[in-house]
Amino acid sequence: MRAATSFFLLVIVGLSQFAEAQNRVVICVSTALDGKGRVLHDTRIVVSGSKIVAIDRDASPIDYDLRGLTVMPGWIDAHVHITSSFGPDGKNAGMGVATPEAAYRTVANAYATLLGGFTTIQSMDGVVALRKASARGGLPAPRIVSIVEPLVGRGEQTGTLEETRAFVGKQKEAGADFLKIYASGGMRQTAQTIPQALLDVACDEARKVGLRAIVHANYEAVHGAIAAGCTQVEHGLGATDADLHAMAEKGIYFDPQAGQLIQNYLDNRARYAGTPFFPKTPQEFEPMKELLPLAYEVIQRARRISGLKIVFGTDALAGMHGHNAEDLINRVVEGGIAPMDALVSANSLAAEAMRMSEQIGTLAPGLEADIIALDGDPLKDITAVRRVVFVMKGGVVYENEARPMPHSSTDFRAVR
Repeated sequence: MRAATSFFLLVIVGLSQFAEAQNRVVICVSTALDGKGRVLHDTRIVVSGSKIVAIDRDASPIDYDLRGLTVMPGWIDAHVHITSSFGPDGKNAGMGVATPEAAYRTVANAYATLLGGFTTIQSMDGVVALRKASARGGLPAPRIVSIVEPLVGRGEQTGTLEETRAFVGKQKEAGADFLKIYASGGMRQTAQTIPQALLDVACDEARKVGLRAIVHANYEAVHGAIAAGCTQVEHGLGATDADLHAMAEKGIYFDPQAGQLIQNYLDNRARYAGTPFFPKTPQEFEPMKELLPLAYEVIQRARRISGLKIVFGTDALAGMHGHNAEDLINRVVEGGIAPMDALVSANSLAAEAMRMSEQIGTLAPGLEADIIALDGDPLKDITAVRRVVFVMKGGVVYENEARPMPHSSTDFRAVR
């Protein structure tokens, strides 16, 4: 009986090893950025299933030859509105519209974002169903981290302390990955829109239930979010040097934008004009140009603050999906951030901020096989981030202009 049991165990182990060998893929690279600031040369990345299992320069046979390209982990956008789209009439259709056609547009946004090199996104719209579909592999989309509902500051009408704690608990129970708090208004509004006591309670309760608290904050609200000990400050227009130093000292992550959002409004003013929350005519968008220097100036000051953890987030809205990497260029060209630092902000640092360092953000054994390749060297020319020619997420290839080696018999579930 023991002999028979041992035999069957050996058969099972053998079949498992055979399946693993069949699903083993070797990627040959000449230059790879590991996501943490290191450059790897002339090596090979071994993938099995959804994971990287080895970095081995002698691994063979080669299935994907990415020599001559720059390879790195798939990027992470820590702030997107994936449901934001232009409707059938070409005008801004807003976010969270619950119609079949709006759902199709959201899926198209996600696919464009993935092909743009972003294998993980953090959605400020509640897209739990899309998150689940992506996780099951049912959709060609980035890995999604999502809210359920945001806590919107409405002055004294925001609620009571007890109601705020209950709201945070409800988000946890509903499956939110993090809590989003709107503590200020638009880019020209300086007031904090949520009472400090409620902001304190929201961030405290989020900590207790294990949620990160991410705060939309400009001007006064930046100081309020820091005082409340929230996890991450979004936008940060009007942040003072004292605010930036305080964020660094408290280990609060900072997610400013470097101009792409504002430029997108200007470029698509006819499509946004007359829709809710926007000026009525295209001509009324012109003063928005004055906000570009303010966005650049915050980045320029923030990069000089020792220890400040600046993550990459675009605030991607309609017109930006699939072009998220443009704000990487802005960070370097307009913000003065070193190219490697900008890329790390969209790799390991963003993963750290999302508490996902053991899953994504780095080329290392044991982590997800989220791998992209660029035609060019972004350390010398940051505009190379526009030229994504290879995208793998979780071991599945979605974009491959660098075709497989002729000898490879691996199907690898490529969808494009």
